[in-house]
Amino acid sequence: MTGLGALFLQAALVENMPLTFFLGLCTFLALSRRPGTAAGLGAAMIFVLGVTVPLNHLVYRALLAPGAWGWAGMPELDLSYLSLIAFIGVIAATVQLLEMLMDRFMPGLHAAFGVFLPLLTVQCAILGGSLFMVERRYGLAESAVYGLGAGAGFALAVVMLGAIRARLAYADLPAGLRGLGVTFMLAGMMSLGFSAFAQMVAQ
Repeated sequence: MTGLGALFLQAALVENMPLTFFLGLCTFLALSRRPGTAAGLGAAMIFVLGVTVPLNHLVYRALLAPGAWGWAGMPELDLSYLSLIAFIGVIAATVQLLEMLMDRFMPGLHAAFGVFLPLLTVQCAILGGSLFMVERRYGLAESAVYGLGAGAGFALAVVMLGAIRARLAYADLPAGLRGLGVTFMLAGMMSLGFSAFAQMVAQ
């Protein structure tokens, strides 16, 4: 498989944000206690990454990249040093829109997220998607596919972890492994499993 389909699978499986790059682990671990909340977080990540990565691509190419102001007679102007501020602004606006929609149409899930939903604004996996887009010089279509793939990969990982943790709630674990102890072990084992995708691509 080549092109956009391969990019989607690479973003979702080979370069999985929480299990390969270890980005976004705060919400990944905190909101994976129940499968329902984990699925909600996964849907939120797909939405936010799928929207913000292509939007930040447009902002960067139109306003921040070197030479972007050539149409105004200022081809030497380079505003790329403002990328972080601009990207976070776009992400904050998208998360605020998502929060309003969830509060209106899914109040139960909105309440389950609690403080973690506004914290998506500064979630490193979401910002990382936009920074990877700039570093790799993706086009608009590639940026949209990469954002959706990264969000889908995060959703897959957090739903898997949520399902496993739900089953382990009935397990007789040693006292030292209850809570975050076994969760860290599960995340590590899942990371090892996802590393097999990278080996498949390498071959």
